[in-house]
Amino acid sequence: MSPKAGIYIHVPFCTGKCPYCNFYSVRYDRTAAERYTEAVCRNCRQIPSESEADTLYFGGGTPSLLSGEQLKAIIRCVKESCAFSEDAEITLEANPLTVTDRALSAWKEAGINRLSLGVQSFQSEVLEQLGRRHTPEQAASAVRRAYDAGFENLSVDLMIGLANQEPDCFARDLETACSLPVSHISAYLLKIEEHTPFYENPPALLGSDAQAERYLMMHDYLTDRGFLHYEISNFAKPGFRSRHNCKYWRLEPYFAFGPSAHAFHGGKRYAVPHDLYAFCGSPLQPETVTESDAGSLTERVMLGLRLSEGLCLADFPAVREQLLRAAAPLIPQFLSLCDGRLSMTPEGWLVSNSVLVRLLEQIP
Repeated sequence: MSPKAGIYIHVPFCTGKCPYCNFYSVRYDRTAAERYTEAVCRNCRQIPSESEADTLYFGGGTPSLLSGEQLKAIIRCVKESCAFSEDAEITLEANPLTVTDRALSAWKEAGINRLSLGVQSFQSEVLEQLGRRHTPEQAASAVRRAYDAGFENLSVDLMIGLANQEPDCFARDLETACSLPVSHISAYLLKIEEHTPFYENPPALLGSDAQAERYLMMHDYLTDRGFLHYEISNFAKPGFRSRHNCKYWRLEPYFAFGPSAHAFHGGKRYAVPHDLYAFCGSPLQPETVTESDAGSLTERVMLGLRLSEGLCLADFPAVREQLLRAAAPLIPQFLSLCDGRLSMTPEGWLVSNSVLVRLLEQIP
């Protein structure tokens, strides 16, 4: 049976740009948001009617700036355009400052059943350096209010990498996150991206040894408290993995709409230009094919090893022996081999690029 598709909606609106962010976004405008919503619905109607989908993800930008009615219109359009599962996962990324009782009620009514909150840290000094506008108290309150409103599938983002993030400071972040009713934690190493304020004026960052220390500390702390480290940057309580994001790593199909959105289906990858006004002004979104033969053997290995489940070597008969030979010197420190599955250890994820180079050199 073919896997069901996911649907990604890129919402390009923000009230201000964080200095580390290189995702496409523009300043929120009520009129533009309405035109954008109409354009998304117009494009969603082009999903092939025979398609089956079971995840919908609103990413950004700050998707929680859309009104409940706008979110409801898009979700309704998706449901009318394809076979959309009744138990579908519908995720909304939300800034903690947008989490109000009124908004939570509107999101619930619209059909949102999973929230991903951009917390980044529960420490004032870290939030200030990251250019975040919420306080630690507002972030914690947003999580509690969402849970009290009936959202049991709650994720928070945390950032690792600033020099002022001392071990005890990061430990408090983990402790606070685990004290809240969250079922999923995404933790990312801060990267300095081009075309961001941090690229021109970078903050002091942790050295590689200190980053590794924080990462392994996080792995031990969260897994001891019932979280599964199921992907290089993601932890979940049982039953709460991000079903949508797993589609990316398992090379399952997904449609995507909105300026700068990327899609994968029919063996091809597509990209929409970074242009809100072209998106809104076109009958159908302009998009280009970026890969016409996606899902290569190399890509399957790279993406599969991001997941704790790793690779089933029986699925790679043509290169199974080569992979085993290349993996042997890296077991057990960086790789694990168990019941015919090859996977990375937490130490392996820390140096994943080097591990992948060793493995991929053996693939003709």
